[in-house]
Amino acid sequence: MNASRPVLWGVLNVTPDSFSDGGKFLSQDLAVAHAASLVEQGAAVIDVGGESTKPGAQRVAPEVEQERVIPVIQALAKLGYVLSIDTMNASTASAAIAAGATIVNDVSGGLADPDMFATVAPSGVDYVMMHWRGHSDVMDDLARYRDVASEVRSELQERVALAMEAGISPNRIILDPGVGFAKTPAHNWALLSRIDEVISLGHRVLVGASRKRFLGELLPEGHAMTERDEPSAVLGALLAERGVWGLRVHDPLIHTRALDVWQALSEGSAQ
Repeated sequence: MNASRPVLWGVLNVTPDSFSDGGKFLSQDLAVAHAASLVEQGAAVIDVGGESTKPGAQRVAPEVEQERVIPVIQALAKLGYVLSIDTMNASTASAAIAAGATIVNDVSGGLADPDMFATVAPSGVDYVMMHWRGHSDVMDDLARYRDVASEVRSELQERVALAMEAGISPNRIILDPGVGFAKTPAHNWALLSRIDEVISLGHRVLVGASRKRFLGELLPEGHAMTERDEPSAVLGALLAERGVWGLRVHDPLIHTRALDVWQALSEGSAQ
């Protein structure tokens, strides 16, 4: 049975060091223009981040993160966009919600900041909880599993239980399996091939695999980062068939076209 069409989240990195496009959208004008382009290409949500989480990235102070993202969120909120704040810091989440964000995307699932659940619970916003084992400078050392899919499912289930105990309603929780975070390429493929085990927890599932290193391994050495968009879109269509709720992407247009093909095949006709 085919799932409904996944929601596309457009990535907006307001950072100097993100793995894909660090430094391109540091100014508010460039960030706002890029967000408009993402929406025009099919993104339903703009995910604004002010701290890189690529392997080896160093932490930035919450104050610096907020200087980067809050003016952008305020400007985009005035345009009526649906906004997510990509942060591990409760203070940044709180400031972003006040500025107009309606989703908190926490790659740490509440592990990085003990105040995150208490901040999100009374806010009424949706909350993305990603599978996470440690910060970027140590996460590669934590990529040890006997059965990656079952362990990711179990660890996410534990975080969901704690979030609900803190007062976050289950219908506001979105799960992210954490592709590329404390996982080798083999772990990523094994996890995605069994993504139904995460979906079976009963929450919306968002997957952020776009342009990641494990997809780059399928391409010739020295390829441009944008060349990863095509395999990202193919994977997105395959994950749509598996039933994922959302895809976090860098190029919404190529994903939109891939999903158009998937949907036409699923329904037996082009719309």
